[in-house]
Amino acid sequence: MKKFIAGNWKMNGSLAANEKLVHELLDRVGRPSCDVAVCVPCPYLSQLQSLLGDQRLIALGAQNVSQHESGAYTGDVSAAMLREFGVRYAIVGHSERRQHQAETDTNVAIKAKRALAPDNHPQLIQLRAIAQRIIPYAQQWNSRAGSWRWEVNLIGSKQINAFCMPGGKIAFYTGILDQLKLTDDEIAMVMGHEMTHALREHARERIAKTQGTNLALRLGSQLLGLGDLGQAAAGLGGQLLTLQFSRSDESDADLVGLELAARGGYQPSAAVSLWQKMGNATGGKQGGLAFLSTHPSGPARIRELEQNVSRVQGLYEAARRNG
Repeated sequence: MKKFIAGNWKMNGSLAANEKLVHELLDRVGRPSCDVAVCVPCPYLSQLQSLLGDQRLIALGAQNVSQHESGAYTGDVSAAMLREFGVRYAIVGHSERRQHQAETDTNVAIKAKRALAPDNHPQLIQLRAIAQRIIPYAQQWNSRAGSWRWEVNLIGSKQINAFCMPGGKIAFYTGILDQLKLTDDEIAMVMGHEMTHALREHARERIAKTQGTNLALRLGSQLLGLGDLGQAAAGLGGQLLTLQFSRSDESDADLVGLELAARGGYQPSAAVSLWQKMGNATGGKQGGLAFLSTHPSGPARIRELEQNVSRVQGLYEAARRNG
């Protein structure tokens, strides 16, 4: 997964100091191999929006976001307000706010949910509409999927990535939609693939073999609206972002995902165009895409998909006739 570095200014800064620091950062940042952001006090958002301008090397972030959408909450700043300043990130769950403002896990979870794309976001509406057509066929591959509390969320990040956690929590990054300019059919292929990893429990054995700390352990579930799964699921979500599945698992996810999408009425040939776009996005160099670092592309993968398109074409055509 591509690394992310954010500078949290706490309650520090001044107009003059901010200008000096931002100019120095822009002069020295070069072409970073990670995503970079500065998270500044709210009074300076307008200044930083102007200083950062249209460049794409350093993103603007906020230090906090209200758990409320609007209302009589003096001093709070809503996610909608932050978006108007071009804010892409917001930090929630500060230790000092827990200590001095008695902020709880519940408060943090609600704030994180507010930081996600709102329900009326066009891309989120698009994703949820696609999921509604695919999810009904999930139970064929996991009998427990019928009782899963399926959710689809959109995360504002340039990363080209998507995943589905066990329990049916699907997340797409805006980067995979914007940078690859995916069609509905191609989105369905990504979604079917990621759903298959969860349905077939590919992660269980590999995570059991994977040790290490996970910075997303506390916030992972909250950022994805997964509070009901608890912190254990949060840790799992963080590992899913970096987990490299075996080739057999990837092949299984490709083929089952292809069938899920076809049954939902999505064109099977889109699986081929999807992976061609993935390969073209990096000119064959996979290190630049978080998704490709855990889902390797290549001619062999595309050939296997091409050979299986005809196998599910009838399912797609039947779904279109009945839909």
